Amino acid sequence: MGATTCTRRIQFCAGHRVQGHENKCRNLHGHNYVVFFEARAQQLDSLGRVIDFSVLKMKLGGWIDENWDHGFVLGESDHQAHTAIGGLAAQKIYIMPTNPTAENMAEYLLRKVGPRQLAGTGVELCRVTLWETENCYATADLDLPMTRITPSK
Repeated sequence: MGATTCTRRIQFCAGHRVQGHENKCRNLHGHNYVVFFEARAQQLDSLGRVIDFSVLKMKLGGWIDENWDHGFVLGESDHQAHTAIGGLAAQKIYIMPTNPTAENMAEYLLRKVGPRQLAGTGVELCRVTLWETENCYATADLDLPMTRITPSK
């Protein structure tokens, strides 16, 4: 792959909980997330770009707006949270196959969402960094193996 990358920053608000967490994150709560999508291509386009930044915003930011922004991101095995939130009329809920930790959310964006949303562009995501708070973030890198591939219990 080429060595040139470009990065798009996207902000969104979402609620979640970390099922089985030993402290306060076991409760339903929300964050003002910031995600950095780093993309790469075999070669730059005729204008000298990996991809237009607005395309990353539309394809990746659009997916986040539709699925995660101002909703709840829950793990598929978190039946207690599904029941609690599912009773709220017209509540946006997105079910992930894993516990929605920052690490799992970054991996999901990199390995599941990115390839689908960028199909046909000649561009791939190579890194996703998801800031959960001003002090805490997780990074998923395409060139490193996934650290966890099984659903949470």
